[in-house]
Amino acid sequence: MAERVIETRGIRLCTETFGSPGDPPILLVMGAMSSMKWWPDPLVDMLVAAGRYVIRYDHRDMGGSTTYPPGAPGYTVDDLAEDVIAVLDGHGLARAHLVGMSLGGMLSQIVALKAPERVLSLTLICAEFLGDLDFTPPPLSPALLAHFGTAATLDWSDEAAVLDFMVEAGRLNASGRRPYDAALARRVAAGEFRRSSRLQSMLNYTLLTGGQQWYGRTHELRAPLLVIHGALDPVVAYAHGVALSRAVAGARLVTLEDAGHELHEADWPTIAGAITDHTGAAKGSRSCSPPLS
Repeated sequence: MAERVIETRGIRLCTETFGSPGDPPILLVMGAMSSMKWWPDPLVDMLVAAGRYVIRYDHRDMGGSTTYPPGAPGYTVDDLAEDVIAVLDGHGLARAHLVGMSLGGMLSQIVALKAPERVLSLTLICAEFLGDLDFTPPPLSPALLAHFGTAATLDWSDEAAVLDFMVEAGRLNASGRRPYDAALARRVAAGEFRRSSRLQSMLNYTLLTGGQQWYGRTHELRAPLLVIHGALDPVVAYAHGVALSRAVAGARLVTLEDAGHELHEADWPTIAGAITDHTGAAKGSRSCSPPLS
């Protein structure tokens, strides 16, 4: 693993790379309120073992990247999509396979619509369908909404309390069909607490604006599309994954029958295998030359 901080547009984005730069590049784009460390290391290792060069990074207000005061995000959804392109530029990649989880799936769609020449393929995991403003999915889990409602009174300097909050959020994201690995979630959350300069700022994602101009355009996606979605997702309902797969010609849907809004250990081989097959089949998958000016 190698860490690199990219300075761009007055901000810093902390990134990590795995594997050989000569292999087909995959950029992992995580969801809201989650740093790159929530991409499970064993899943990353599986992709590297399959001959992929993997990059992951911290969004703004997460980990080692630029943070803003709580309640005052200095960015929009569109700025976060530009950050995806900035990471590609910072690593000298003209194009890459994008793998986006949750909000990261939305950002990956925006990049593929805005700059299709930068995207070799798309893999969208538990991602929102942007195809139609009239699309009405099932509502967000009331328990999850109630849990995040307690964040305003949380003492963010109390490590034990913050870890309890984050572990419970992970449990509510999960399906409940399988045992939840609270110990693993606590280890990752503890790392987040210690490496983040202002962890409370992750709540700025609840105030995000922008991105509306991309709704209704999912059908314009031209990059080969793989959709992976948990059938029991309480955050971004499975109906989103079905709609995404139907909106784009040739798209493939992989359903994780017992999964929620999570990257569960039991699904890592399925996820890694599907991404490996998808990125290997995409035209020009070995292209990783510097971007054209």
